[in-house]
Amino acid sequence: MKYKMSFTAGTLLLKESVVISNLYLETRDWNVAREQVISSNLLQSRTTSSLKRISAETIGRLKCLKEDELSLLSSGNYQEQIEIVWLSICRYYPFIKDFSIEVIHEKISIFSTKLSHEDFDVFFNSKLQWHEELENIAETTRHKLRQVLFKMLVEADFLSKDNSILLSTLSPKVFNLISQNSAEELLIYPITESNLKGYLNG
Repeated sequence: MKYKMSFTAGTLLLKESVVISNLYLETRDWNVAREQVISSNLLQSRTTSSLKRISAETIGRLKCLKEDELSLLSSGNYQEQIEIVWLSICRYYPFIKDFSIEVIHEKISIFSTKLSHEDFDVFFNSKLQWHEELENIAETTRHKLRQVLFKMLVEADFLSKDNSILLSTLSPKVFNLISQNSAEELLIYPITESNLKGYLNG
């Protein structure tokens, strides 16, 4: 699977994801939802080009979610909404999913709490031999990708502003939805091994 590396188009986009998911659930049509967002500027963007870009990015992510996941995004509490949005991001961007599992989750498993820029660079370099699409990414773009990913993690409350990993407890509703699909996806969240076993054995 090729890595899609266009996630500099937006960060977490929580508010935008909730707005658009609500519209989709009303219309059951992504095109209609997109047209309503753009015609009424429901995302309150300053320019039409920005509105179209953010709408396309958000819808691309949301299309990775199932109906019951979209419903929880629409009706859930703040924590549940963040967790569902993060799920959509990791599905849309396998690079971010792999980074969450192979770097962040691995650090948690060895009781390491600091996430550094070097961690990103090492991970990126380790993927070069398997993903030739990464070879043509300029150094400035790589820095931007790292900056945006770290900002996403901060906005999701998975990372502090000084780059310390913030452990979380997964919403039971989100756990139930994900475990029906793939237990591996539980690893995208910064939860400890003991908590993970508790979820799985509970």
